[in-house]
Amino acid sequence: MIIAQMTDIHIGFEPDARPEELNRQRFRATLDRLLKQPNTPDLLICSGDITDRGDEESFRKTANLLAECPFPVHVMVGNHDSREGLLAAFPDTRHEGDGFIQTAFEKDGLLIILLDTLEMGRHSGAFCNKRRDWLRGKLEANRDTPTVIFMHHPPVVAGIGWMDPRADEQWILNLAAALDGMDQVQAIHCGHLHRQIVTDFCGIPLSVTPSVAPLVSMDLRPISADKPDARALITTEPPSYALHRWDGTRLVSHYEKVCDWDVIAYYNRHLQPMIREMEREKLAQ
Repeated sequence: MIIAQMTDIHIGFEPDARPEELNRQRFRATLDRLLKQPNTPDLLICSGDITDRGDEESFRKTANLLAECPFPVHVMVGNHDSREGLLAAFPDTRHEGDGFIQTAFEKDGLLIILLDTLEMGRHSGAFCNKRRDWLRGKLEANRDTPTVIFMHHPPVVAGIGWMDPRADEQWILNLAAALDGMDQVQAIHCGHLHRQIVTDFCGIPLSVTPSVAPLVSMDLRPISADKPDARALITTEPPSYALHRWDGTRLVSHYEKVCDWDVIAYYNRHLQPMIREMEREKLAQ
């Protein structure tokens, strides 16, 4: 099974741009690459900040483009989104009570959990007691099922100061409490930071998929709210998406930048001896 992930599309950042806003151009290019690349996904997860302002028009524009996908699409809320706008544009979105857009479903022996970390008006994440208890209940009921969690906000300090939470924020402590002792969780995949990050949380591998919208500059120096220093904050590095491959026992993540490149080798008779030798080595072990 292949799970595709796109995150931080931010449609509507320049709603009146002509001929078309940059973020929508980047989204079109990313979606086009996803649909044409050789690894057909079994599903796509859009892990939050689908829009920039949470308005229904931006959600509708995104939904119209995602309708091209020949596989299921699951959408999640980020801090720039609104639950009402998302549900209006994606009325079939699965969500399980208490007003939060989160769900859990099993596919090919893998439990996939989509969390809602939105608190309206707040840039950083949120994970209240109700969400903590819901997640804990799902995990306790599926202790023998390998599990992957998708959420918008990474519950870690990555070193990009203006984007990072504090390590002791209550929502992070709530998430840690829900995950305590749940060894079946194989990975946590996030968005929000607009850069590729690899780390762990509660002993679980955690990664951040880079954004479709322009990326956050990789600047790990301390930042002061009182002293602007003309550092780069946002760049036009290429958009990205991820493919998470589940083979029944292990989850492996691949990331691809969406930009032009040249193919310098094709699999033809000239390279067939190399492929044969590599396969022979595997069989000889």
